Amino acid sequence: MDSSPNPPAIEHLARMPKAWQWLALLIFSILFAGALEFGALPAALLIGPMLAAILAGTNGATVRVPRPLFGAAQAIVGCLVAASISADIFPLFYKEWPLFLGAVVATVAASSLLGWLISRWRILPGTTAVWGSSPGAATPMVLMAGAFGADQRLVAFMQYLRVILVSMTAALVARVDTSGIEIPAIIWFPPIDPIAFAATLGVALVGSLIGKLFRLPSPFFLGTFIFGTAVHLGIGVTMQLPPWLLALGYTMIGWTIGLNFTRTILRHATRALPQIVGSIIILIAFCGGLGFMISHVLGIDPLTAYLATSPGGMDSVAIIAAAAQHVDISFVMALQSARFLVVLLVGPSVARLVARSLRE
Repeated sequence: MDSSPNPPAIEHLARMPKAWQWLALLIFSILFAGALEFGALPAALLIGPMLAAILAGTNGATVRVPRPLFGAAQAIVGCLVAASISADIFPLFYKEWPLFLGAVVATVAASSLLGWLISRWRILPGTTAVWGSSPGAATPMVLMAGAFGADQRLVAFMQYLRVILVSMTAALVARVDTSGIEIPAIIWFPPIDPIAFAATLGVALVGSLIGKLFRLPSPFFLGTFIFGTAVHLGIGVTMQLPPWLLALGYTMIGWTIGLNFTRTILRHATRALPQIVGSIIILIAFCGGLGFMISHVLGIDPLTAYLATSPGGMDSVAIIAAAAQHVDISFVMALQSARFLVVLLVGPSVARLVARSLRE
């Protein structure tokens, strides 16, 4: 009988040459990402590689993403977030600021309370549940969570499960067939604009250096996001993020998180699944009630109000809004973007506040 602490299958995978481990990881990442894309599920290019890495990590894989590559991937996401912020939302936000502020604060407060309860009941450790319950900015929240001491693996598990459930619920409520939307085919290798692409690389490099210099948590992401937003909105710098670059960044992030999963962590996540799903359903219902109230009080179209308050999955909500009739897309995206920014800004402070309350 084998008396070793690890099952033979795990020993066998650990003994495989690292080149073969990388090859297997790449093949399964492509298969999983392709299946998720075919099923029109959100964040396929990140979730697919992460699932492949979880499969590898829980079966003894010894390969790990080098830290410089993970840092570069975080900087790419920082550029993406900075470039996605449009100045067009500010006039609408200024016009409807009491409504926007109230909706955002209420949603963030509800999600924080749910995260606090999950932590208080010791379903998940520390502030993990607070980061995982954050209503939006899934990838940035996962990246920052690790820097603030939360379990990045469980945060990712909560965040991307919420993105999938919220997207499916929003499509069901809207009762639209998003398959009829003409989504442009992905051009993986578009012509490179030398100035815009150089600006992207420059923003990533300078932003990362600023993040390290000022010792920001998650310096590669936060430094790039802050610097990128400043130059994008302040002086109109245009950045180019070709799909192949985003795919590489998402893959590095997914692999880094997934390869750190162990069977113990996976069992913990599975045991906590009913409570996590329950908290997501409560948050969806709360935001639905908030949307109903906004619609009733201000006379806004009910579906517009619901999609605007839907907790996360901004890109998926945009597709659903485009497929639905009589939806004010500009209002939906303005409120979604406002919450996205607020979550990025106050998320760390809320997590620290919860951490202090849990220690008391």
